[in-house]
Amino acid sequence: MTIHFDALAVGEAIPAASYQLTRDRLVRYAGASGDFNPIHWNPRVATDVGLPDVIAHGMLTMATASRAVTDWVGDPAAVLEYSVRFTRTVAVPDDGVGALLEVTGVIGALDPDARTARVDLTVKAAGVTVLGKARVVVQL
Repeated sequence: MTIHFDALAVGEAIPAASYQLTRDRLVRYAGASGDFNPIHWNPRVATDVGLPDVIAHGMLTMATASRAVTDWVGDPAAVLEYSVRFTRTVAVPDDGVGALLEVTGVIGALDPDARTARVDLTVKAAGVTVLGKARVVVQL
């Protein structure tokens, strides 16, 4: 599906998406990023510092959430800007299922001169918003 700038309207929703974050994904992300902080893989360390369980890397959560926009646009290179505020951690239980990241988005602004759209995301895990002011600007 090709997205056409002229067909977009402020307030229009993009398709909702859900993504599983599993312990396996955390280990793979740690290897790719070099972030081996034990709060992301060792439940004893995570709970000793006051976390409910092992937590997903913030940047993994952020990157995973952006997939809703890149899947909608069809081209990751269309992303010009992406910003979030990390508001809550995402606990990832060792139950074979992990945590479900739920992403919804709406067109928050359109710039006809630049032909860009700002997509405002709502990102939740376990019913709680985990990323605040998540905004992706794409060029169409």
